[in-house]
Formats: sequence, structure tokens, C-alpha cells
Amino acid sequence: MERDALAFDDGARDDSRMTRLAGVELGGTKAIVVLGRGSEIEERIRIEVSDAASTLGPIAAQLAEWNRNEPIEALGIASFGPVGVTPGRPDYGRIFDSTPKPGWAGVDLIEALGQAVKGPVALHTDVTAAALAEERWGAAQGCSDYCYVTIGTGIGIGIVAGGKPISGALHPEGGHIRVPRSPGDNFPGSCPFHGDCLEGIASGSAIAVRTGGKEQEITDDDPVWTFVVDAIAESCATLFLTLASERIILGGGVTNSRHFLTDAVARRCAELLDGYLPYIGERAPIERAALGQDAGPRGSLLLAEAALNG
Repeated sequence: MERDALAFDDGARDDSRMTRLAGVELGGTKAIVVLGRGSEIEERIRIEVSDAASTLGPIAAQLAEWNRNEPIEALGIASFGPVGVTPGRPDYGRIFDSTPKPGWAGVDLIEALGQAVKGPVALHTDVTAAALAEERWGAAQGCSDYCYVTIGTGIGIGIVAGGKPISGALHPEGGHIRVPRSPGDNFPGSCPFHGDCLEGIASGSAIAVRTGGKEQEITDDDPVWTFVVDAIAESCATLFLTLASERIILGGGVTNSRHFLTDAVARRCAELLDGYLPYIGERAPIERAALGQDAGPRGSLLLAEAALNG
């Protein structure tokens, strides 16, 4: 694994609050396009995500309109994966062919959106952008080594070490790890690649399949949450054991709408670790994302800031 060569330096530009930046959070079901002065959001537009042409066209048009009114100095793209995130590689900014989203394989996001603005473009995963935002303003403040786990339509994991996101041949794809199954959980899983991987048994889309599309109607004490909590707690225990992270942040639509999940996962994770790690007692250091739905959009502006600094 290697640290990404992006410049996240708070003091790199004294005039950053006056800098006109744009960001795009491209998620599984929606895209949020934001215009900011520095890292503060001034305008935002929501666009539903369908196929690539129908989604990226309106995003590029909005960016171009803002750019005509006043030049945008840099653009940050926080994208769903798998996507190339290493500058200088041929696949930088391209959605990988293994994407489960129809019509997105091989799409070059930087080419599609970068031409709409004046300045440079930086791209990383949506979960990594959210992680960086939580470090700057949210629940990861004071940490230099932490993970951000988003539990939404899918599950993604961003890993930050020494204050910088890490990647290797690809960004982390921890949402597809296998975890031990809870006794009595016979759900086959919903992941088209792996069936009952973490995403296949605990993501928002998996919960929807488990509940017959009634996930919004079930109560917080429904038995399905036991299976979801166990799976997420198992994955967090694996992250603590392999990375020795100071903290894990849980974000995404499922966590944002079901606040009890974070504490339940933190306590279950501590039970699974059973006192082995000296810095984890009765409750693992797992916190809910403080920025909520703003984590990704604000993180995309941090990517734009990094592009400008770099």
C-alpha cells in the first residue's frame, strides 16, 4: 500500500477562503454537485444517478454554467468505485470494468467533467473524500490513522494513515471482505460478485432485499439489525487488528438514519475483540460521522483544494 500523492495542507494557500472551487460527490443513487469558496459550500445541486451519459451530462452542464459566471479554479471528484485513483496511471479517473453499475464500465470521469472548469482536477473515492472531511471538521479530528466506513447503497471503506489516504494497485475495497456469519443468518446475500460479502449482507441494498423493500418501515428492534450489527462489527474488528486504527467512523445513509447502530456496533466489536487490544475496552472507538450527508460534498471540495495546492 502507498500513500496518495495529494497535497492536503491546511496552510498551503492563505487565500483559500476566497478560492472558487467545485466538487462532485458521485454516489450509488445520487450525485451532489457543489460550489464553494474554499471548503465552504455556497450552492448545491442534486442529480439522480442512472447511466453515465444521463448523469454526467447534467453535472458537466452545471459546472460549465458556474464556470461561465466566474472561473472555477479547481474541481474535486469523489466517486463510487471501483475507480482508478492514482495520478499518472492510465486508469486514473476511469470506472473499472468490474463495476456492477450498468453503463459505467470504462467511463473517464476526469475527461467527462474536467473540461467544464478552468482549473485542475483531483479524484478519489467518495468514501475517502468523506474520511478527509471528517478529519478536518468532524468525528476524526485529532486522528492521523483512522478508517471511514460508509454504509449506504453499498459499503465502502477509506483508510487514512499519517493523515493521508492510502491505496495500492487499487483503493481499498473493504466492503467486499468476507465476515463470519451470525448464527441463524441464512440470507444468501445480494452482492452480484460475492453473494454474502459484507456489502452483500449489511448494505442498504442488502437490507432492502432482506426486508422485501420495507427497510424504512422496520423498527429499530427488528431481528434483522442483529445480523447487520454483527457483520459490521466483525469488519471493524478486522480493521482494528490489521491497521491498529485510532478510530473508525461510520457514515452513509443507513447509519445516518439509524443512530442506534453506531453504539451497537462499537459494543459488539469490543466483545469480539475480547480485551486483546489494550486500547479497546468495553466500547470500541467507533463514532458516527459528525458531518452526516455533508461529509462527501465537503470532502470533494478538499480534493479540489488538494488539486490546487498540488
